[in-house]
Amino acid sequence: MAKSGYHHGDLRATILAAAAEQIAAEGLDAVSLRGLARRADVSHAAPAHHFGDRAGLLTELAIEGFGLLAAQLAAAGGDFREVAVAYIRFAREYPGHFDVMFRRDVLRADDQRLADARTAAGDALRSGVALQQPDGTPEHQRSTRLAAWSLVHGFASLWREGALGDSSLGNPSDPEAMARNMIATVAFE
Repeated sequence: MAKSGYHHGDLRATILAAAAEQIAAEGLDAVSLRGLARRADVSHAAPAHHFGDRAGLLTELAIEGFGLLAAQLAAAGGDFREVAVAYIRFAREYPGHFDVMFRRDVLRADDQRLADARTAAGDALRSGVALQQPDGTPEHQRSTRLAAWSLVHGFASLWREGALGDSSLGNPSDPEAMARNMIATVAFE
């Protein structure tokens, strides 16, 4: 039976939000265009009209996620500690986006908008690190940026996967406090 017709103000945004919600709750493998169409009560062809295929949908979700991440990192200012906590906060607030953004195997790697969004978010993270070691050699600066990204992304991933729930390493009910304590122990000099 055909659906009763288009009735959403912004089907594209509705489908993206439903995908992010489903990924956060059920994992990436649970997402399909047909399933999202059922959730939105539209024809199974409607999501394909906006995204083409699953990779197109996930790429759009990643682009949206990198934009949200860049905004949060920029709002945190130049202090690395606050930028790092903003990164971890993003992973907590947007788990569906976070779970997709770094999964190159499911994204359209040749999408220039994705590359640009990824670069903008990376620039915002790097700005917080640059203040920590402004006079370092280019190689030292690259290594420091990699260490900083690995630190915050690793922590965010551990928290997202529930690995910190039973850990004796801190208070998993307050991941931002745990992150601040962890970051305070690391010197990027």
